[in-house]
Amino acid sequence: MDIAIITNNRLKLAFLAFIACMGTVFGQGNSKFRVVLDPGHGSQDTGASYHGFKEKDIVLSVALKVGKLLEKEGVQVIYTRKTDVFIELDERCNIANKAEADLFVSIHCNGETKKTAYGAETYVMGTAKNASHLEVAKKENSVISFEADKTRYEGFDPAKPETIIGLTLLNEQSAFQSIDLAIKIQDGFNRSLKRKDRGVKQAPFWVLHRTAMPSVLIELGFISYQQEGQYLSSDAGQDEIAEAIAKSIMDYKKEYFIAGDVSYTDTRDDEDLKPAPKISTPKAAAAPKVAAAPKKGESFRIQIATGGKDLALKPSNFKGLKNVTKDKSSSTIRYFYGETTDREQADKLLAEAKAKGYRDAFIVAF
Repeated sequence: MDIAIITNNRLKLAFLAFIACMGTVFGQGNSKFRVVLDPGHGSQDTGASYHGFKEKDIVLSVALKVGKLLEKEGVQVIYTRKTDVFIELDERCNIANKAEADLFVSIHCNGETKKTAYGAETYVMGTAKNASHLEVAKKENSVISFEADKTRYEGFDPAKPETIIGLTLLNEQSAFQSIDLAIKIQDGFNRSLKRKDRGVKQAPFWVLHRTAMPSVLIELGFISYQQEGQYLSSDAGQDEIAEAIAKSIMDYKKEYFIAGDVSYTDTRDDEDLKPAPKISTPKAAAAPKVAAAPKKGESFRIQIATGGKDLALKPSNFKGLKNVTKDKSSSTIRYFYGETTDREQADKLLAEAKAKGYRDAFIVAF
């Protein structure tokens, strides 16, 4: 699926037709439509910086404005940060996955040394066959250099497409919704604001790779281009951009969201929204809580993967694991390894799954 250099109109023909034929929506049973807004960078990580404009400040201001507009429409908004603090890339994903959000929207600004490029572009997860797309991903992924523990990113190399091939199972189901949202955002920038449309593109961004829901990364424009930097840093410009993004999200909500009964409370300190506690895995659907001991009729299974592809239950499809089952009751298929009524045995099954390479596997109680 290569959309790196396809225009928005061609994207619509290629992907919206697919979505229309799916017959299902991507939903997690949330009582409210739940959106995670991720202002990039923060604190010592300023992001792009030109002409006195700092990416970290602009994207935070825009994210807060988008959030206020969405909240007025009844959307539950979760921020990865609300002040000038540094949040690790992996933690941004953990926040979204723990919230079991319906959308993840990461907001950034662009910059380049020639200081001539301008316009907005929106990215979805994928390989980058265009060198400029790869450079954008490398720049945003370079946040890792500010982190003390880099071991969690071992094996992730955006310069090597083969490192993200294994992500297909997890992300394929949400890829089409991500593309549709990205198209809506770019159309809003182009039609409503008459801004230069640099299109919808693919690139290997860590925050898109690790989130288990439809996700996009918006590059609002180039602060290296002084005129655009002035627009992006102005209250008027930020208000216009925020309104366009919020409208695109609401349009997406109307198409895909069906309210359920799953609620969520953000327990983080609202003053600075420090990183939330680590969670073991990104989840594409809400899972029942695991009890310390099984209740009557309760059993444990190990969820090893989710996706839209209906795989045959043979060991070769699951790294040699036998006794794999699947749940096709929703649009996202869930794959499980083993089943037991004994919690200690469930822990052993979990260890076996992780030893086979399913490091994000987790126990689910039925």
